Amino acid sequence: MEGKLICSSGELNLEITLKGGQSFRWTEYGNGYRGIFAGNVWTLNQTETDLFYIINGPLIDNTSYDLVLSKYFRLEVSLKNHCEKWALKDPYFAKCADKACGVRILNQDVVETLFSFICSSNNNIRRISGMVEKLCLYFGTKIGIVDNKEYYDFPTIEQLAGKNTESILRNEGFGYRAAYIAKTAKKLIELGGRNWLENLHKDNKVEYLKAKESLISLPGVGPKVADCICLMSLGHLEAIPVDTHIFQVAKVYYLPHLKRIKSCTPRTHEEICNHLSQLWGPMAGWAQAIVFCAKLSTKSNSKNERKPSPKSTKNCRKLW
Repeated sequence: MEGKLICSSGELNLEITLKGGQSFRWTEYGNGYRGIFAGNVWTLNQTETDLFYIINGPLIDNTSYDLVLSKYFRLEVSLKNHCEKWALKDPYFAKCADKACGVRILNQDVVETLFSFICSSNNNIRRISGMVEKLCLYFGTKIGIVDNKEYYDFPTIEQLAGKNTESILRNEGFGYRAAYIAKTAKKLIELGGRNWLENLHKDNKVEYLKAKESLISLPGVGPKVADCICLMSLGHLEAIPVDTHIFQVAKVYYLPHLKRIKSCTPRTHEEICNHLSQLWGPMAGWAQAIVFCAKLSTKSNSKNERKPSPKSTKNCRKLW
């Protein structure tokens, strides 16, 4: 199936959105990207005015896939309008927006986001992507074969809660994350599974801090990971994941008195979140994503200036 959405490149930059550490299932394909969400394999390309897609996999009757894709990228939100507001309040943000125009917060499946970001602890994008693919290969359901390659859906909680999950993942190099994944899957089964997670969505009138607190009760989920899940899957666009990049930005541009602090303690994390929330408002997490991607872009460009082969460092960025 093929389709097209009217969407300017200023509202959506596929490269920086799909390769900026939100989702780990997108790869470059031709002039665009191929990835998996909503149970299908999607191939995306864009021009300055349009977003084109091809879907492979089991299609559902009477489903508007234009709407499915639009919701995934939250295209109902005008990024341009919000960027203009944030830039007026924050000169540093204005500089970041010039470098990272078109970054959108993906509206992802909460189960996939949860387990993907458990893998993100002390890790880089390339290695996280490899781990996520192993989760899908060993535990997920096969979607089909596209261009001679097999594709698998992200596993369900029940599929990850098997008795051999931890040992399989340890053998595949997941380290301590193997236990977190297995224990979290089992705990979620006890709590109510997918329904328990989805009930933390903002649409269900759950406050952001309550959702975050609930997520932190799961093995392997700390404040940063909980904020990523809240922001990218549960509709809490005010959530600000404070990783090493945002911590460094905050020390230099927003809270200079933190320069003497070497690591981001829970108290410092809270101070940064409170400051940026007051500055950027109810969609502060989206503003943070633009600043985050601009920081990654600057770091990547700096590396490329020192090294003649940019592909050696591409997408190998430490998240936490």
